Amino acid sequence: MAILSELVLYPIKSCAGISVPEAELSIAGLSVDGVHDREWMLVSREGKFLTQREYPRMALVRPQVADGALVVEAPGMPALRLPLAFDAAAPAMQVQIWDHSVSAADCGDAAAAWFADAIGGPCRLVRFRPDIVRPTSTRWTGGVPAQALFADGYPLLLIGQASLDDLNAKLAASGRAPLPMNRFRPNLVVEGIEAFEEDFVESFDADGVALRPVKPCARCPIPSIDQASGVAGPDPIDILVTYRANPRMEGAVCMGMNCIVIDGVGRRLFVGQQLDASIAF
Repeated sequence: MAILSELVLYPIKSCAGISVPEAELSIAGLSVDGVHDREWMLVSREGKFLTQREYPRMALVRPQVADGALVVEAPGMPALRLPLAFDAAAPAMQVQIWDHSVSAADCGDAAAAWFADAIGGPCRLVRFRPDIVRPTSTRWTGGVPAQALFADGYPLLLIGQASLDDLNAKLAASGRAPLPMNRFRPNLVVEGIEAFEEDFVESFDADGVALRPVKPCARCPIPSIDQASGVAGPDPIDILVTYRANPRMEGAVCMGMNCIVIDGVGRRLFVGQQLDASIAF
């Protein structure tokens, strides 16, 4: 029996996450107190999405939900308050996230200036519009439709704790320090399954909820960035490539599974919840 051991919401794409005891499940991922996963995103002036790959200091931008606002903090800066109420009059901005072009709401000059100082480069902050639907690719879902906000491709990323433990054992054998789970930025962490068993699960089910792992998560250099300091260090890819290159992903190094929501929209997930992990045959 799998146990849900951690839930993490990332209100602003590629910025720090919020570990929460419970969250509501939507078709596009996790929601907490009206804030949705990857609801906000930083983009270049031309509208291209930005991540820690370009600006590692994004790891130090820490949002929290408080008093009807998303309160954002960064070292040496005053807190920024972003109202949770959507501003229907916000100007539209066309933004690019991988192969998707999406109309988003620009959050204004003051927010843009704050984030430019925080990350060390010019940018705009945009918010996902509630009237927009961004469908995910059905190539990996067997034709089942799903949606995401500003997540890379799918609404949820799940990693088994044993998978990280396995990697850390290999890092230790090479004389390197262990990595915390936040280097891999999952939404869901599960215990009680074997290392990388999540790769072979057909569905995680509990209390009317069904989550289907559909696509292995190809890793970029972000796991090399210390999420507490915003400084890049040794990249674990050199260890992962020795045993986690996935032929289904054209040899990409993979860790974790992207999931879609099959059932349970509107229900709540909570830390300590038991999940029935059905293996695909």
